[in-house]
Amino acid sequence: MCRQTLGGYWAFIPTPLPPKLDLDWDLAGLISEADRAMAELSGAGQLLPNPHLLIRPYLRREAILSSRIENTITEMEELALFEAQPETEPTRPDVREVANYVRALETGLDRMAQLPISSRLICELHGILLGRVRGGETSKTPGEYRRSQNWIGRPGARFEEATFVPPPPEELPSALGAWENYLHVESPEPVLVKCALQHYQFEAIHPFLDGNGRIGRLLITLFLCSRGCLSQPLLYLSGFFDETRDDYYRLLLAVSQRGAWRDWIEYFLRGVRQQARAALTDTQAILRLYESQRETLSQARRPPQTAAIILDELMANPVFSVTRFCRKKAVNFPSANKGVQFWVKHGLVREFTGRKRNRLYIADEILRCMAGPTRPSTPARSEEKADG
Repeated sequence: MCRQTLGGYWAFIPTPLPPKLDLDWDLAGLISEADRAMAELSGAGQLLPNPHLLIRPYLRREAILSSRIENTITEMEELALFEAQPETEPTRPDVREVANYVRALETGLDRMAQLPISSRLICELHGILLGRVRGGETSKTPGEYRRSQNWIGRPGARFEEATFVPPPPEELPSALGAWENYLHVESPEPVLVKCALQHYQFEAIHPFLDGNGRIGRLLITLFLCSRGCLSQPLLYLSGFFDETRDDYYRLLLAVSQRGAWRDWIEYFLRGVRQQARAALTDTQAILRLYESQRETLSQARRPPQTAAIILDELMANPVFSVTRFCRKKAVNFPSANKGVQFWVKHGLVREFTGRKRNRLYIADEILRCMAGPTRPSTPARSEEKADG
């Protein structure tokens, strides 16, 4: 509903969930297909010999695509390079923002064991997401809900030209409390429908001055993992949202403007179905690559002891620093260097800095597999604006 605030402007205040929904055979069939695709992916995750080899590549891809929706552009190689030497400043500020997204998502997945999805967790993740970014400590108030009005509109739009005005700050405690309560109470909606509802609601509340879209998309995976729908965090929807960006914004807005819940839920379920199937294919491709390199290792005559550990490290980050590896694993430099030279000899990695000291190696094939299908980035239709 819309309400005129004390400041005299009109703002949208979402009605507490759930809305009244009509279920028919078409929607039931779509729910079933999305559920089945997600169950197949979850089953594959349970069979992984080492799921940690796959989790981080997926986290990176999600961070890149979710950030790209907000016009924060980073390539997989840039991100991997920064993570291999985090003590250095990245070449572009966008890289740190995407690396922060990876850290926030990792933190959220780790914290789920002790802390449910809540205001405390959300603010903690927001603080990580916007820490040390451009204007983060001043205008973006990382880790804090907004205390001023924000709005959404085309770039350069004034407040009165806004496409959407979320609840005023004084309404946030009530709106967020109702949203959080809905997450944790038992309700008859299927889990995927409930996930679609909560994602819309969070975006409509828009509780932060910046980063609402990224936090909201991050919460999709956390919610599904918290409900036991995924054995491993391998499903991410930002790739689908990025490919269909105009529809994503249009359908979210349509719920606010005319209560078009059915269109939004169908869109969300199609995204789950598509991304679960794609993730299953990508998982199989990454595993084939890993197993082929393990075969190379098993057939080698007296391979270095560190070669197997280095392979696992490369699957987690295809940019490799011998010095950083030695510190992390408490391995001496000659032993680590023998291991990386084994993989140079077998064509898995190449040195790309040309330096004599502090060299970096890159595994191009692993990097391409991690990056997955790519498409040219396109400018976002909407830009968040903050008053004050």
